[in-house]
Amino acid sequence: MRLAGVLAAAATFALAGCGGDSGTPTAEETVAEPSGDKTPGGGSGGARLEKVGDFDQPVFVAQPPDSDDLYVVEQAGRVQLVRGGESKTALDISDQVTAEGEQGLLSIAFAPGGGDPELLYAYFTGTDGDQNVVEYARADDGTIDESTRREVLRMDDFAANHNGGLLMFGPDGLLYIGTGDGGLAGDPERNGQDLGSLLGKILRIDPAASGDKPYGIPDDNPFVSRAGARGEIYSYGLRNPWRFSFDRETGALAIGDVGQDALEEIDYVAAGEGAGANFGWSAFEGTDRFNQDQEAPDAVRPVLTYGREGGCSVTGGYVVRDPELTSLQGRYIYGDFCAGELRSFVPAEGGARGDRALGLTVPQLSSFAEDNQGRIYATSLNGPVFRLVP
Repeated sequence: MRLAGVLAAAATFALAGCGGDSGTPTAEETVAEPSGDKTPGGGSGGARLEKVGDFDQPVFVAQPPDSDDLYVVEQAGRVQLVRGGESKTALDISDQVTAEGEQGLLSIAFAPGGGDPELLYAYFTGTDGDQNVVEYARADDGTIDESTRREVLRMDDFAANHNGGLLMFGPDGLLYIGTGDGGLAGDPERNGQDLGSLLGKILRIDPAASGDKPYGIPDDNPFVSRAGARGEIYSYGLRNPWRFSFDRETGALAIGDVGQDALEEIDYVAAGEGAGANFGWSAFEGTDRFNQDQEAPDAVRPVLTYGREGGCSVTGGYVVRDPELTSLQGRYIYGDFCAGELRSFVPAEGGARGDRALGLTVPQLSSFAEDNQGRIYATSLNGPVFRLVP
């Protein structure tokens, strides 16, 4: 599974459950000045990294609607509020979180449209090793009120790796949750293709309580009426969709799905076409046949794959819509946890075009994020959080 090299490099965290030590540069080497081709959509040059601050193993950045506040998620179980250039702890649930290896507090998402109270959702690995989605309310001072905790979803998990880790609200206002296949190597429980399991999927739910149930299942979910299938499932056939995103302009879905030993993959489908989509794992790893006892009819082929020469663990990003980032307009930005090099390509369902490096590097690249204005952030497990600026 190639865990050893990543753990040696990261000391505590391996997004992939695979990979090797690529000799990442130091934090001082990450900030580059604009250079190269600045042609609109050209994809190289015209961007640099501006540091937002230093944190303890940051893995995500989120922002409430109609707010300038930023919330930085730390793997150990804390959320830091950044306001006016200063930061303070907004939530500390470290006593409820297992934060070893790939586990931890992995993301938060604020409900769209505000509300009173303003709600948010956290995805974390509990002390029992299972995956949890929990609702909280945001207080008037910007902190997160732990006393408002309400459990929305709990998923049994049999291993410490492949936890997925991202939840976000889609263009339809519903909550999407990326889950890993459960862990170990080779999808041992064959969860990727099993519609009776929540693991190895992207789920789609209404997180508000529905009658006596902690959440609702949308009537138009693709498998809601299929016998033996979980109605929460939106897409399946995923190994570890650590980070995914929706294009804020088109609604297209892009997924960075971490590979096993050979191929990292990025999947891309037009708006709405993720409903019921099968992305192939574990019948396929990327474009390669994998478990021969698995079938994945009509599997969606990845738009981009790369092997161990390019890294060990894909970190999925966003289609850039920040108007100030001229050279990256309409391009999908991504990277790799081990390689750290930021790259971009023009996404299309037939395949990626013009994949190239930006000339920027973020060591131990744990995540990308997007704020209300479409500005792009990159987090390093070493501590820094950066914003891409022209």
